[in-house]
Amino acid sequence: MQRLLFGVIPVYGLLIAGAMALGVFLCARQEERLGLPKDTAVDFALWVIPAAIVGARLYYVAFQWPMYAAEPLRVLYLWEGGLAIYGGVIGGAVAALIYARVKKTSFAALADMVAPALILGQAIGRWGNFVNQEAYGGLIENPALQFFPLAVYADGAWRMATFFYESLWNFIGFLILWLNRKRVTVRGNLFLGYLVWYGLGRSVIEGLRTDSLMWGSVRVSQALSVLLVLGAGIALLIRRLKAQKNRTIGS
Repeated sequence: MQRLLFGVIPVYGLLIAGAMALGVFLCARQEERLGLPKDTAVDFALWVIPAAIVGARLYYVAFQWPMYAAEPLRVLYLWEGGLAIYGGVIGGAVAALIYARVKKTSFAALADMVAPALILGQAIGRWGNFVNQEAYGGLIENPALQFFPLAVYADGAWRMATFFYESLWNFIGFLILWLNRKRVTVRGNLFLGYLVWYGLGRSVIEGLRTDSLMWGSVRVSQALSVLLVLGAGIALLIRRLKAQKNRTIGS
């Protein structure tokens, strides 16, 4: 259920727009450190944000197609809700790859630039789920546990506040990435760290939700989270082993 400010402005949309603006600001602060040209953040955002929105919508629609089969034009009704974070990440990543190739710049540097901003935006965006009373978990029937932030009152009952669990997890992830961004000297490792951190939290929290996108009996985002954690974790391990080997040879 969309909540509107002044009866016309979707609160969820305001939160997403604010998160995007903050993200561009944070990215701009990292351009020089990552060896990227000035104003890369703004130029990059003009490519990535539209692609992320399209990806987020297509991902959601793909796994909820029965809702749209009879009225395909509803796919365009973004104001009704229905954006999936992983679809946005995939769409944004594709746009980033194309941008890096066209601009002849480092994809790894772009990924590291966006990683802290991305997870902070996800932390903020989850509060849109609170406003719309969605992305919650199962019932909490024990009266002693019926309080926020452990629980949220939605659809006439107290339920697990899974949107808050994920928002808090993501905000902690943002602090870790932001405070360690200068210590991570190998390009791409910061983004891989984002994938591991976000994937770990999402793989657990997604299992608590009651509105997961499903592929048969599989929670799509939970399965994807596990794959991303494994893939990014292995990539980080391989990179570390190679660095150690090079140091040994060099000595």
